[in-house]
Order: sequence, then C-alpha cells, then structure tokens
Amino acid sequence: MSAGTAQFVSLLNNKLKIRLFLFFKLPSAYFAGVRIIRANEHRCEVSVPYKWFSQNPFKSTYFACLSMAGELSTGALAMAHLYKRKPAVAMLVVKVESEYFKKAIGKTIFVCEDGDVFRMAIERAIETREAQTVRAKTVGRNAAGEIVSELFITWSFKARS
Repeated sequence: MSAGTAQFVSLLNNKLKIRLFLFFKLPSAYFAGVRIIRANEHRCEVSVPYKWFSQNPFKSTYFACLSMAGELSTGALAMAHLYKRKPAVAMLVVKVESEYFKKAIGKTIFVCEDGDVFRMAIERAIETREAQTVRAKTVGRNAAGEIVSELFITWSFKARS
C-alpha cells in the first residue's frame, strides 16, 4: 500500500474528519445520515439509515439516498488510491446502474470490495496516459443480511498532464 493510500484510509476511518468532509463536500449525504463505517485499501463499508431526512412517501429509504451511500462506498476506495498520486489523476462517474430487491426500512450497509481493481486501473491510466474505466460493484444489505440493492458505478480515470 502506498503512503498516500495509507494516509487517506486513516482519514476515512477518522469519524470526525470524515463527518467534516461529508458536511462540507457532500452535505446532502451528511444530512441523509450517510456514514463510512470502516475502510481499508481493498474494501469500504458505508451505511445509510431510514429516517425522516432519507425517507420516501412509501415508508422506506429514498433510492437517491441509497445511491449516495453506494457511490460513496466505491468513490472512497478510488480516492484512497488517488490521494497524493503523482501525476494527479482525475476521476469521474460516467454511469450508474442499480437494482432494488427489498424495501429499505432500516439501516442499509453498502460494501464495495474493488479496491485492487481501482488501484490497477489508476496505475494503467498513469502508464498509458489514456482514460481507464472501472465498473465497481457495491451491495447494500439490511440488518438481516438480505440484499436490498446492488449498484454498479462506472468510474473513469485519466492522468492529468
């Protein structure tokens, strides 16, 4: 693991710093209650509760709030592998696909385990100087371990000149 990745993972696991990051950079996720539970260079777990701010009229978590948590579980992993990288690498969501299997009526926890895939794509983007894409998978489960949602977030990475 690179020194930059280790530093960023440390930031992700610092409850105060990650909440400040969410408050200032992703305020809608902050107010919806999206939180990083734990992260390392391979895996990231993010939760979103069912509460007044994240609800829909059907008494479940609004799909957009579920999507925010899912995107953060993938994006945080990608950012960890980009932190303090030379040359800098730009990242951008280029596609979002989702399926919903159960009503989200409690806390939903999204887990992405594609850290190594992000690392390799970023290294390829730097080596080739061409854009690389990763179709990252994240799975949201309820407290009973049942799959609530599966999201595929496609990220593009390109080395900056």
